[in-house]
Amino acid sequence: MNVLITGGAGFIGSHVVRHFVNKYPHYHIFNLDKLTYAGNLENLTDVEQASNYTFIKGDIVDTSFIADLFAKYKFDAVIHLAAESHVDRSISAPMEFVMANVVGTVNLLASARDTWSKDGQYDAKNIFYHISTDEVYGTLGDTGKFLETTPYSPNSPYSASKASSDHFVRAWHHTYGMPIKISNCSNNYGSHQFPEKLIPLFIHNVKNNKPLPVYGKGENVRDWLYVVDHAVAIDTIFHGGTLGDTYNIGGNNEWKNIELIKLLCSIMDKKLDREPGTSEKLITHVQDRAGHDWRYAIDSSKLMDELDWRPSVTFEQGLEKTIDWYLTNETWLNNVTSGAYQNYYKQKYSER
Repeated sequence: MNVLITGGAGFIGSHVVRHFVNKYPHYHIFNLDKLTYAGNLENLTDVEQASNYTFIKGDIVDTSFIADLFAKYKFDAVIHLAAESHVDRSISAPMEFVMANVVGTVNLLASARDTWSKDGQYDAKNIFYHISTDEVYGTLGDTGKFLETTPYSPNSPYSASKASSDHFVRAWHHTYGMPIKISNCSNNYGSHQFPEKLIPLFIHNVKNNKPLPVYGKGENVRDWLYVVDHAVAIDTIFHGGTLGDTYNIGGNNEWKNIELIKLLCSIMDKKLDREPGTSEKLITHVQDRAGHDWRYAIDSSKLMDELDWRPSVTFEQGLEKTIDWYLTNETWLNNVTSGAYQNYYKQKYSER
């Protein structure tokens, strides 16, 4: 099977690529990534020489480029992760999110249909698996959880663009018979995450005695999912999920932002041999984010009951693993934040 994974040089995507390359040597994994600031091939140095792995640099918004790729490589299946994903950036530059998340997804759907469909019929190997977010559901109050049947109510340009792409994937299924699967996940954390996101940013700031900016009172609640568990869930849904269905993936780990940050500070004090409470003094409350959703919580019971998936770690265990990785991979972090790796890979792979 030839499997195209889009966004495979990114945070979640690199974990999915590594998982599939190592677990399925009889598959050929094609990693398509634009190599924006958040895409880093240093995430995949351990598999880049694998015989069943090929990297392709390119943009999913480029219609002719995507059509040519499908014609050349005859992908049997797609696992689509490529997306602009940072909420703050979507507020300042919404059109970038419309293009990447909506237009890019439609380009992939169109090329997949043109390649796979024979008089409306598809091969059993054909799957278009779209990875989405719990943010499409909007916000929760103090109780309840998002179900697969929860109505969409996105509140940021990012979540609106992901909601739109979800609807297009379902439209291709209902209109053209496209064999699709969708999953909506909660906040991911773990190794190789670009340090604009909360956990790697705060690990970096604590280590360097920089302020820890907390939106508002820090009482917004998020459900946290360890990225390795997410990669396993994607594998489970890809191979066992029902065509046309949606699956929610969560870590069953609800934390108020301020409580998470205090836990991170406590672990960092121990790791850095500091007096307890030292890092917590770096917390600085700043003006709340515009349209900040109050609470996200995922109900993963469908995935657990139907496909027997379970998180493998508690949040405390996963957070300690994550902190250890960032503290021992300073070169990676310096390269990512300086952009040094981009110059190298831009020379190595020609621009489209």
